[in-house]
Amino acid sequence: MHFSAKINPKLIFSIGMLSLVSSCGSFFKEKEEKEPVARVGEQYLYREDIVPLIDESLSPQDSTAFVVNYINNWAAKQLLLAKAKINLSEEQLSKYDKLVDEYRTDLYTRAYLDALVEQSNDTTVSSAELRGFYEDEKENFVLNKKLVQLRFAVLPNQFLNKNEVKEKLRNFGEADRQYLDSIAVQFKKLHLNDSVWVSASRVINEISPLNSDNQDRYLKKSQFFELQDSLGVYLGKVVQVLEANDIAPLPYVTPNIRQIILNRRRLGHIKKLQTEIIDEAIKKNEFELYR
Repeated sequence: MHFSAKINPKLIFSIGMLSLVSSCGSFFKEKEEKEPVARVGEQYLYREDIVPLIDESLSPQDSTAFVVNYINNWAAKQLLLAKAKINLSEEQLSKYDKLVDEYRTDLYTRAYLDALVEQSNDTTVSSAELRGFYEDEKENFVLNKKLVQLRFAVLPNQFLNKNEVKEKLRNFGEADRQYLDSIAVQFKKLHLNDSVWVSASRVINEISPLNSDNQDRYLKKSQFFELQDSLGVYLGKVVQVLEANDIAPLPYVTPNIRQIILNRRRLGHIKKLQTEIIDEAIKKNEFELYR
């Protein structure tokens, strides 16, 4: 088998390149026989291999450049593959062929198992499952950062009813919440969902006068704070605080727990399918184990 030692882009370009790019839109209407655009030894690259890869939004010049680059890369790989088969030892080739076969088998079987699992995929996770998993694995959900629950509002510096807003944020009954919601357009920022756990670093990003040096002073349980800078007035009420190395609260880790449960459920289903496939093959005498 003879291989060219050097790839000449001008030569490759001459193999119907301009016609390939210009006729992409009508290519599929032409006759179905494969038309080669390049050859390396006995390996051919056909127009139908390249046409689906060309982005229709590209200009003719960019399309041409893409095609030339693709063909050059393909040719280089074919030439390197041929040289590898010549220069690698039989032991190495045998080893890599085995790896290729195993990889192909893994791809096929994984795709088939994924399809079977998808058909009977149950993504429902009950609150009881979440709670049970959390209680059993609680020691594995240790925080690596400070979390807080709080409500806060950022007011313009010229805001007239600041004291009333402070009172509403402190008391925070249903009427207080409705009032704050009703004038929310007057605030620069408003966060009233104080049942949500958020990281202290996120709060610091939202409230610019806060920083890593003063957060312990202001971000502590039941603390009400009033801070101000050139951008506005920051009013906040901290409800609860959890420090790093505390056990994470269930709502905070619920997305992770849900994913873990689904992954374990999927692995269990795959194992069950594998067992059923083997049992069926044994019954049909398609699988025998020689002792």
